[in-house]
Amino acid sequence: MVSTIYIRMRSRVETKECNKILLSHTSQILAPDRYLPLLHNLVVYELKKDDNQLVVLDVMRIIHIISRHFPDCEVQTIGPTQTIIEIIKEKKIKIWPFFIFVWILLFTGSGLAILNFHEEVSMQAVHQKLYWIITGKEVEKPLLLQIPYSFGIGMGMILFFNHIFKKRFNEEPSPLEIEMFNYQQDLDNYVSVKENNESVKRLDVD
Repeated sequence: MVSTIYIRMRSRVETKECNKILLSHTSQILAPDRYLPLLHNLVVYELKKDDNQLVVLDVMRIIHIISRHFPDCEVQTIGPTQTIIEIIKEKKIKIWPFFIFVWILLFTGSGLAILNFHEEVSMQAVHQKLYWIITGKEVEKPLLLQIPYSFGIGMGMILFFNHIFKKRFNEEPSPLEIEMFNYQQDLDNYVSVKENNESVKRLDVD
């Protein structure tokens, strides 16, 4: 009776330079117990120093390697047909200066955007009008409204993005996380389709 090996390839994996890529790294495996240890440790690709940052591993290569080592087994695939291997190279450049620079840039840019928006919609005049409606007094700087409003903007942004530093308020993903996920999905699809480009090395069946 022919044994069946089921594999489900992962969409994307990360690894360091010059590592051996095992089948368990790139795929979920369902097979008879006697084959599982060998399948988990089966080398499907060995990274080289001249590899680019992204390597696309095709399911046909996986099937070919498994069939060569287990000729009496049938291989069934489920799900994605390619795994994108991202090679994480060691960076010797200190990240703190770049982090501080980006933080200052984003802080200044977002602050100017908020100021320009409030100036465009005449928010100060609106606060003055509201203060007059509530108290009956006309003041140039209605701080009683402006100060809580300023804190409210910050609290609203924190609640909107569902984060304060590394603390998450609930399990619901923030709009930024959803956009990042969609961007990553589009990027992976692009790399898979354009795997013959110079930036990506195609892995043909030996």
